[in-house]
Amino acid sequence: MESTFTAWSMLIDMGFIGLLLAVGVLMRAKIKWLQNMLVPASVIAGLLGLLLGPHVLGAIAETYNWHLGQWKLTGIPFSSEVGTYSSILIIVVFACMALADDFDVRKVNKSVAGFASYGVLMYGAQVALGMAFALLVLGPVFGAPDTLGLMLFTGWAGGFGTAAAIGDVFAQNGDPSVASIAFTSATVGLLVGVVGGIILAKYGAKRGAAKAFRGMDSLPQDVRTGVLDANQKRPALGYHTFSGGSVETLSFQVGVVAIVALLAYGTNKVLTTWFPGLTFPLFALAFILGIIIRVLMNLTKTSHVIDSDSLRSVSGLATDLLIVCGIASIQPSFVAHHIGALAALFVFGLIVVVALGLGVAPRLMGEGWFERQLFTWGWATGSVSTGLALLRIVDPKLKSGTLEEFGYAYLPVVPVEISAVSFAPILAIAGASWAIVGIWGAIALLGIMGGIWVIRSGHQNTHGEPGQVGTLGTPMIG
Repeated sequence: MESTFTAWSMLIDMGFIGLLLAVGVLMRAKIKWLQNMLVPASVIAGLLGLLLGPHVLGAIAETYNWHLGQWKLTGIPFSSEVGTYSSILIIVVFACMALADDFDVRKVNKSVAGFASYGVLMYGAQVALGMAFALLVLGPVFGAPDTLGLMLFTGWAGGFGTAAAIGDVFAQNGDPSVASIAFTSATVGLLVGVVGGIILAKYGAKRGAAKAFRGMDSLPQDVRTGVLDANQKRPALGYHTFSGGSVETLSFQVGVVAIVALLAYGTNKVLTTWFPGLTFPLFALAFILGIIIRVLMNLTKTSHVIDSDSLRSVSGLATDLLIVCGIASIQPSFVAHHIGALAALFVFGLIVVVALGLGVAPRLMGEGWFERQLFTWGWATGSVSTGLALLRIVDPKLKSGTLEEFGYAYLPVVPVEISAVSFAPILAIAGASWAIVGIWGAIALLGIMGGIWVIRSGHQNTHGEPGQVGTLGTPMIG
């Protein structure tokens, strides 16, 4: 491992990350059990980086003084900063998120209210119950810190992006071990999501809830292998908003994201000067500043130069890289120190998401609840892409309307997610862990109340006009 970090160190890191991603893509395309597990290439690459990196292979080689000919075996020679990349890349992800779309809560109506209520409930419950479980069980039984209570929503509902964000907050406050635990939680959550989702899909088919289920083999080839057919039309990464004679469109999009990141960094420097005792998450500042810039561009009628699809591609690139860097930089010693408490937390988390998926979802989502809850299962344990892959198992032609409704149903979840990522770790660091239970417990309760309102309004509108919400919140045809 290099003692001095230079621009060439970054080149070496990116070269090895690119190699790992290429191997991950090849393994996903060729190995059937990886296809059946729907494991993303970035996760495969990250796990390979962890196993072949300094914290596993390098540590073993150091312990047993292994050599390969005249060369000492030290694993992949990542620089000392490879774990820091995730902290930078998550700023890019949140900046793209803010710039890519206009957040208009007016788009949420009764037809998606049940879906939205369930999303709010799921996220709020993971935050509140995870922390409550840590305070009441993990602390007294395992001697675990309150911090572990954040790991359920961090790795499961939040996923790898949230793991990077929260790991960065704790690293800034002198505790770098949290990042390793957070990425471990995200990895476990992804595996739980896929395996549990497949089991749920089969259960739904057996009970008649998933009528279109045809098994894993029914998934399109590109979904299983991850490689699009060269003979079919492929989706575009984005659209040009500039003439190439002036500036390459992607250069401008990346430039705007870089401006937001720079402003977030500068704002953080100013705020820490004014308030020396406080730490302000850079990703949260980037999100707020990105929204401000988007609003200003809308007001000045210049938002047409921003291409949302290109920004989503940039965000996807940043996410893939942060997953590889985050998993590869996990230090197993940090995780091993809390292995018993983490195992108990994950079992508890599994009980929570199963209870919500099979006990609450049918009552909030009405007709088509199974497809919606299975999609939400994937999202609640790993990522939206996992949810989409699971949805394709039970709804191969996407006739349930789940994807269309998710775009609107997710809007009320955005402030819940952003507030949890931004403020929950700060409250935990400040020792106000029970406040986390109270605040996000109240948010979960609001989700339940919203669902109850949907159900009652559905009963009142069972003979309503076309497009109104029918029984259990399902859209009426006429």
